[in-house]
Amino acid sequence: MKAESNSVNILLVDDQVGKLLSYEAILTELGENLLKASSAKEALEHLLKHDDVAVALVDVSMPELDGFELASMIRNHPRFQTTAIIFVSAIALTDIDRVKGYEHGAVDYIPVPVVPEVLRAKVRVFVDLYRKTRQLERLNAELERRVSERTAELAKANAGLAQANADLEQRVEERTREREMALAQVHEMQKLESLGHLTGGIAHDFNNVLMAVLGNLDLVEARLSDDRLRRLVQNARRAGQRGAKLTEQLLAYARKQRLVPEATDLNRLLAAEPVDILRRALGGTIEVRTRLANDLWMALVDPAQIDSVILNLAINARDAMPSGGTLTIETANVPGDDTTRPADLAPRDYVLIAVTDTGTGMPPAVAARAFEPFFSTKEPGKGSGLGLSQVLGTAQQLGGGVRLRTAPDKGTRVEVYLPRTDGKPRLAAVERPRAATATGSATVLVVDDQEEVREISVAHVETLGYRAIPASSGKGALDILKDMPNIDILFADFAMPGMSGLDLARNVRQLRPRLPVILVTGYADIGNTADLDGMQLLKKPYRQDDLAAAIQRALGDGPPVAAAASA
Repeated sequence: MKAESNSVNILLVDDQVGKLLSYEAILTELGENLLKASSAKEALEHLLKHDDVAVALVDVSMPELDGFELASMIRNHPRFQTTAIIFVSAIALTDIDRVKGYEHGAVDYIPVPVVPEVLRAKVRVFVDLYRKTRQLERLNAELERRVSERTAELAKANAGLAQANADLEQRVEERTREREMALAQVHEMQKLESLGHLTGGIAHDFNNVLMAVLGNLDLVEARLSDDRLRRLVQNARRAGQRGAKLTEQLLAYARKQRLVPEATDLNRLLAAEPVDILRRALGGTIEVRTRLANDLWMALVDPAQIDSVILNLAINARDAMPSGGTLTIETANVPGDDTTRPADLAPRDYVLIAVTDTGTGMPPAVAARAFEPFFSTKEPGKGSGLGLSQVLGTAQQLGGGVRLRTAPDKGTRVEVYLPRTDGKPRLAAVERPRAATATGSATVLVVDDQEEVREISVAHVETLGYRAIPASSGKGALDILKDMPNIDILFADFAMPGMSGLDLARNVRQLRPRLPVILVTGYADIGNTADLDGMQLLKKPYRQDDLAAAIQRALGDGPPVAAAASA
C-alpha cells in the first residue's frame, strides 16, 4: 500500500540538547519524522499536535516533570494509550527503576551510554509494530466500508439476495481470518522476544556456574593419581560440558550467541569435513547425498555455526529415519525477486542450504511447534528439544530465516536462508598449537567480580606457571596497574557491575597502550566485535588449554609488554 511508505513520528524527549542531537543522528537513517522536545511540557505540545506518534524516547531525569510523570500523563490520555514509550537513563538503572518504568507504561528501558545499533533496532521494532497496527485498523475500516456498500446493494436488489448474502459472509470470514492471523503473528513475535531475553540471562549466569564447576574439576583431575577417582571426575566434567553445550543452544535460540560472520563458500565448506563426518556419524543405513549449485554466491555466515546447523538438522533427520533412508544436502542461489522465498524474509539476495530426509515427516500439530525451545517428540533423555530452535536463532541472527516443509510419511525438508555478500573469503589463519604448560614467565592481572570464578581463573593461571594478581572490580584493577608496572597481561571478565571489562580495557589503553588484553564472557554480551580493537575474547566455560593458548597468543608477538617497556 502507498500509505506504508509514509514516515511516522518519533518523539525524542530530553532536557540536554546534546543528547537530543545524538539520538537524532542515530535514528535519522530510519527515515522517520523526528520530533524533539527539551521538556515534558514541550513533549505534550507535540503529542497534541500530532496524532500519529509511534514511539516516544523519554529521558527519566528531567527538571519540572521527570520521565515517569510524563509517561503517566501520556498513558492517561485516550489518544496515546498505545504509543510505545522507551525510557533512557544514565542514572536510574536498578531493577526497581526498571519496574517503576514499566509500571508507568514503558515498553522498554535503555541504559546510557546508548549503543546506537541497539537503539535503532528497538525503535525500528516498535515503529514496525505501529505500522502493522495502523494497517490492521485500515483493513478493518476497509472491511466495514465494503460491508456497508454490500448491504446497500442488497437493499436495492431483491433478485439474487441469497447469493449476495453468501458472498458477503465469505468475505467477512476471510477478512476476519486475515486479521486474526496478523494479530497472532504480532503476539508470536512478542513472545519470542521475551523468551529470548529470559534465556540469554539464564545462559549468562549458568556459564559462570559452569566455569567454577569445570575449573575446579580440571584442577582436581590434575592432582589425582587414583584412576577410579579420575574417571569419576571425568564423568562429572563431561556432564558439565553437556551443560555448556545446552547454554550454547539457549544462546542460539535467544540470538545472543557471538557470531563472527565472514564471506563463506558453502559449497567449499560442505566439500570439506562436514559431509564426511556426517556419513560416519549417521551410520551405514543412511545415504548422504549433496546437490551443490554451480556458481553459488558467497554467504555472510559464521562457518563454525553453519557446521552446527547442518549437524543439528542431520541428527533430527537420522532420528526420523530409524530404518534408514536418504539425507540430501542442497545449496542454491535465491535472488531478491524470487517469489518462492518465505514471506517474512526481507527482499534481498539469499544463499539457500537445505537438508531433506525421507523419514516419517511431521503432522501439522507437531510442525507448528517444531521451532519451540524444549519441544520434542523424542523419549526423555533422547534430546533437549533445542536443535531446530538453535537453527532458527542462528539463521535469524545472521539476517536470514528458516522454512519447514513436512507431512506425515512424506519426509521433511528444512530450508535455511542465509544473506548473500559480495565480500571475498578470508584466508584461513594458521592456528598455533595449544598447550597446557607455560612457555615463559609473565604476570597476569585477573579481574572478575565473582569470587569463585576469580579464584578458579587465578588457580589456572598459576598452574600454567604464571604469576596471578587478583582484582574484584575494574576500579581495583586500575589501582593495581598504577602501582605495579610489571603487569604483562590484563585478563578481565566482560560483564561486571560499575565498570565492564571492555570499559576497563579502554581505560587501561590510556595508561598502557601496549598491554595485551584478554576478555572473558559468559555469553555474547559484546555487541560489536570491532570494539575489541585487537583484544582477545575467551568464552566461559573455558578449559585450561584455552587459557594457555590465549596467554601464549598475548605474549607471542614479542617479549612481555612490561619487560619491553622497561628495557
